[in-house]
Amino acid sequence: MTVHSPPSSSQATHFARKALKRIGRHPKTAARAGAIALLLVVGIPVVRMQLTHSDASVAEAGEPTVTSVETLTVETVDGYDTTRAYTGAIAALRASDLGFERGGELVAVLVEEGDRVAAGAPLAQLDISNLQTQRQQLEADQAQALAVLLELEAGPRVEDIAAAAATVRQLEQELALQRTQRSRREFLYERGAVSREELDEFAYGQGALQAQLDQARSRLQELQNGTRQEQILAQRAVVQKLEAAIADVDVNIQKSTVRSPFAGIIADRQVDEGTVIGAGQSVVRLVEDAAPEARIGIPVATASQLRLGDTQPVKLDAETFTATVTAVLPEVDPETRTQMAVFQLDQAAVPSINPGQIVRVEIAETIPTAGTWLPTAALTQDIRGLWSAYVLTSADADSTYEVQPQSVEILHQESDRALVRGTLQPGDRVVADGVHRLVPGQQVNPIE
Repeated sequence: MTVHSPPSSSQATHFARKALKRIGRHPKTAARAGAIALLLVVGIPVVRMQLTHSDASVAEAGEPTVTSVETLTVETVDGYDTTRAYTGAIAALRASDLGFERGGELVAVLVEEGDRVAAGAPLAQLDISNLQTQRQQLEADQAQALAVLLELEAGPRVEDIAAAAATVRQLEQELALQRTQRSRREFLYERGAVSREELDEFAYGQGALQAQLDQARSRLQELQNGTRQEQILAQRAVVQKLEAAIADVDVNIQKSTVRSPFAGIIADRQVDEGTVIGAGQSVVRLVEDAAPEARIGIPVATASQLRLGDTQPVKLDAETFTATVTAVLPEVDPETRTQMAVFQLDQAAVPSINPGQIVRVEIAETIPTAGTWLPTAALTQDIRGLWSAYVLTSADADSTYEVQPQSVEILHQESDRALVRGTLQPGDRVVADGVHRLVPGQQVNPIE
């Protein structure tokens, strides 16, 4: 492309005069010709000035510019401290579905949902009228057995012994009379005065009286010796059996009232009065509200740093409570790859929390990883999700510097700085700010 030089001012005046002579013969166009001549005389110098300024700008653009930049020296670290928050939930120590061990008619439910109850407080009752009747019958049998036992332990009375002795004497007298009568019958039988049948009757009568006398003497001896120990033990066993039966009825009566096994909150009332329920059927659900726990899943590496007895702040909504590490469960959740840490909350937290609420614990930990801290202003977006930092390199022997990008990966970010790793080396000088003004290979003037 050919560029023509603009005419000089004398040439422009000459052209204007010739134009005036040519059009002087036409009066109507004289005014228009004068205006054109004026433009030629005035405009050409202006054009020359603009072209001259443009040429000067092009000349200046060809000269390299040096940008002053703030720099820092790369230093590596072995890790960093950070505080991470982990989320879990409030879990009650115990939660029970309470019911009766026997069936029957439910006559009273003494609590409502949301009630806070103390340990041992009655919650519900069954009808016990049949048990009370059964107990009365057993009490009567027990009284009878106990009276017999007391009689056996006291032994025979003096009157019974005297009566037994009198019976023995009476039978001895009757036996003596029988013997005398038999002797007489034998004498008469030898004389033929009585028959053999009459003699046999007296003989058998004597034997019967002898047996009665032996029995009476044995009875007297038994009374004189007192009650046998075996009889006393046997009767005592009868009494104990009845006592056990009464105790069993008492246990059933006690179990006809459901009592709170621990202090807690009534979470659900499942049955109303008048219902005939079976053994084991749930009536109310009780959730413990004393000394609640926070169960939070924590990465294995972080969980290994926890020690039993350590205290950690636990946040629940806008409130913060102090919690103690009581356990770190050994099993790792196969889905979240975390271990369950158990935190015991202060007793003061009981009125403010309920089981199932979300809690967060913040744990300070040291992450062992090598990297370099850089200001976020020193980083610029790179391809494939990476970032770049501009490193100063020597351009020539005149101590001029150029900037070249080095790819880095952000490991951790805090406020206005980031921990990165990549191709940076210790001692490298990195542009600390204003990287958006730079391009690779640009010459810069470093400022520490």
